[in-house]
Amino acid sequence: MKDPSSDFDIEQLIDQYAEELKRFVYTYIKNWATAEDVTQEVFLKAYEKLDTFKGESTIRTWLFSIAANRSKDYLRTWHYKNLLFKTRLEEPVDSDSNYPEQVVILSSEASELIEKVMLLPVKYREVLLLYYYKEMSVEEIHNILDIPISTVKTRLKRAREKLKPIISDLSHEEGYV
Repeated sequence: MKDPSSDFDIEQLIDQYAEELKRFVYTYIKNWATAEDVTQEVFLKAYEKLDTFKGESTIRTWLFSIAANRSKDYLRTWHYKNLLFKTRLEEPVDSDSNYPEQVVILSSEASELIEKVMLLPVKYREVLLLYYYKEMSVEEIHNILDIPISTVKTRLKRAREKLKPIISDLSHEEGYV
């Protein structure tokens, strides 16, 4: 039987998936520089473990799984928690100033919706982004996050419920209703 990992060159994977993975990692970490570092760690881990890729999922799904796990690992580190605490202490009370990266995101047509999605807890945000933005199936999300399919469906349902009032308000403001 042919080894599925022999079909992939790490440079090819980086060229094909780096930007997409960095944007995905950013949804967890919310800092572009750190997202870039974590994305590099994802490819380093993929390179180290490429021989363990069994081909049971697509290489894209496998990379997203590594990215989700590395992002969650980063969010659990002392460095991140300390940085978050310091940032909150240094923030002015009226924080209307945005980082350049946030300005680009918030200037899009659906900025308010994106903003609300980013405020959701990670467990809801990640399934929404994978399902709608990355157009992955429930099965692929189950493989990436290593959670039961029923949990993926429940989280999608609850995330939609949390966003429903926001979407309704946006459509009223836009005059769609």
